[in-house]
Amino acid sequence: MSLNNNHLTGEIPDAFQSLTGLINMDLSSNNLSGQLPPSMENLSSLTTLHLQDNQLSGTLDVLQDLPLRDLNIENNLFSGPIPDKLLGIPNFKKDGNPFNTTVAPSHQPASRPPHVSRAPPSEEARGKQAKGPTSAPQGPDSTKTKKFLTTKRVIWISITGVLIFIIIVLALALLASKCCKEREEADIFSKRHEIISTYKETKEKETQSMDWPNNQMEKAVLRPRDEHGIDIGRLGAVPKAKDNSKSDIKRMGELSNLKEDHEIDVSGIDMVLMPPPPPPAEKVIVNTILPTATTLRPPLKSMNPIASVSSFTIASLQQYTNSFSQENLIGGGMLGNAYRAELPDGKLLAVKKLDNAASRRQTDEEFLELVSSISKLKHANVIKLEGYCAEHGQKLLIYEYCSNGTLHDALHSDDEINRKLSWNARIQMALGAARALEYLHEVCQPPIVHRNFKSANILLDDELVVRVSDCGLSPLISSGAVSQLSGQLLSAYGYGAPEFESGTYTYQSDVYSFGVVMLELLTGRKSYDRSRPRGEQHLARWAITQLHDIDALSRMVDPSLNGVYPAKSLSRFADIISLCIQPEPEFRPPMSEIVQNLLHMIQREPPKKSNGE
Repeated sequence: MSLNNNHLTGEIPDAFQSLTGLINMDLSSNNLSGQLPPSMENLSSLTTLHLQDNQLSGTLDVLQDLPLRDLNIENNLFSGPIPDKLLGIPNFKKDGNPFNTTVAPSHQPASRPPHVSRAPPSEEARGKQAKGPTSAPQGPDSTKTKKFLTTKRVIWISITGVLIFIIIVLALALLASKCCKEREEADIFSKRHEIISTYKETKEKETQSMDWPNNQMEKAVLRPRDEHGIDIGRLGAVPKAKDNSKSDIKRMGELSNLKEDHEIDVSGIDMVLMPPPPPPAEKVIVNTILPTATTLRPPLKSMNPIASVSSFTIASLQQYTNSFSQENLIGGGMLGNAYRAELPDGKLLAVKKLDNAASRRQTDEEFLELVSSISKLKHANVIKLEGYCAEHGQKLLIYEYCSNGTLHDALHSDDEINRKLSWNARIQMALGAARALEYLHEVCQPPIVHRNFKSANILLDDELVVRVSDCGLSPLISSGAVSQLSGQLLSAYGYGAPEFESGTYTYQSDVYSFGVVMLELLTGRKSYDRSRPRGEQHLARWAITQLHDIDALSRMVDPSLNGVYPAKSLSRFADIISLCIQPEPEFRPPMSEIVQNLLHMIQREPPKKSNGE
């Protein structure tokens, strides 16, 4: 049993009672902790045990009666004495452990020089001397013991005092930071009240004088709540296409000398504090007093990033998804689950609810910047972002809904859709996915690495047109532990490029994952299938040696195609796959070249009818 290099954590389970026939076990290079389970003493046939490079602790007593010939426990936290039986193992490696190999010192008579105490004997000492000469030498030992205990007590008192002092300092620091934070919030709140009061005054003046010069005013538009219950009722200044560097913000209490190219952003003011909005068609003329430069924070401007993306509330999404019920669950991934949402007008949306780990890795401002960048992705083969929600620590992304699910389900689960997947339909799906990656890699500026490309992230609409999901989410996937999880999952399920082993992910890694998806389209097999024979479980490794063998290639084709495909087209398709899954990243072609190759295939091969068409 070999489970090395799998990033396993926690304690080794106590479940070896029935594994008496196990001969070799390798749990090295993980992050296992705790003591060895007692049931390991039942491994009566175990001859080789590798536990190096973990965090295991405790003693090795449970191993002393096993017939071990090869034992490696290096770089752990094992302690205590090593059993004598283990020292006789031919290949025993134990370095890097805090073993206690010494024996507790026994009280031996010390050879001290003759010593006569100059202190006058106490009453107790005189009593002992009267009883016999054997009690005489205990005077110096008793004094030394008392001195040792006194020194030890002083040391412990000192350590305790230092710890108490550190705790008090930390508590004072936390209290001071909390007070400062509350003071800042109070200042911001008071300044907001000043802005609002100025707003009310100017509105009253507006009703008296409607002929102020337009170049002295700021134009603001009030947007009402839409029919979906989407919270867009914020007062936002209309930006003008001028040089923002000319803006001159002055101190609180001074009227700003407003010009045409100076814009005021009051979108960060909570609507709870605003007066009731006027009808949508009206324009409100506002002449406000600006806060100090230090209180105008640019991130607040992104609280409503762009008009093309709507802001949903948690309450409305709970209503549309029936409180995120299991019956509306349509998928899940490393970042969270996706749910089907039905709006009051009958429109369907897909709500991706980021899990707590992914949500905590980004502030609200960073999340809104991510939403803004994703909303700019406009391509026929990229799933469209419809909206977002960022409330109460929750972060959700709302996408258009694709009724035919994922390509993974169509190939491996849904027999009805699988019958529609003719050879030409599969080529068109590969072309759509390739165009999506070409757009991300070579059209977007800056270029975008998908980082999680797989058949489960390729959605199919009503016409079986490809929509690639999770585009632009690499900032979430490449954060901390999620990055490691992403690499492990893609490697485990067969989509990970070989460079994953060194922690590298580039555009060429996306190309490799695309080649694996093409293999799924060709063979109808999963990228990783544990139910198959050991040599066929990993699809890319199994197929790469057979792609240029005509006979082997024909045997690889998905049986559901019933042999209805052009032989030349099949060969060209296999050639593209072979280029994409090259072990060396530099030999993989760019996505634009793959798109051209697939287009040439479609142009050369006239459309042919098949069982699925």
